[in-house]
Amino acid sequence: MAASVLVVDDEPNIVLSLEFLMRQAGFDVRVARDGDAALAAISERAPDLVLLDLMIPGRDGYEVCQAIRADPACAATKIVMLTARSREIEREKGIALGADDYVTKPFSTRELVDRVRKLLDG
Repeated sequence: MAASVLVVDDEPNIVLSLEFLMRQAGFDVRVARDGDAALAAISERAPDLVLLDLMIPGRDGYEVCQAIRADPACAATKIVMLTARSREIEREKGIALGADDYVTKPFSTRELVDRVRKLLDG
């Protein structure tokens, strides 16, 4: 069974490209366009990995990350924050809140797929 990836972003072009990229890499992909929709999707079926934008409507990426880490059912879920925010303090905050990786936009699609695979392969 393919590993599942939840793409959480409100930018339509980024959602389309990430969805396509992850499907091409063989992952089962779902999409959420805001923080509340992301948490609803996760409670319905915890994904193996979440690609999480920080600047999303409703609950921001930091809040979603905290909620995922507070849920014992999501203990194995990996989180990759994917954001235009590139300051070191923001990266440190994301990692401190439980993100497994922090990728700044724009990003290399090949590198992102490699990072996702490494996280899911353990």
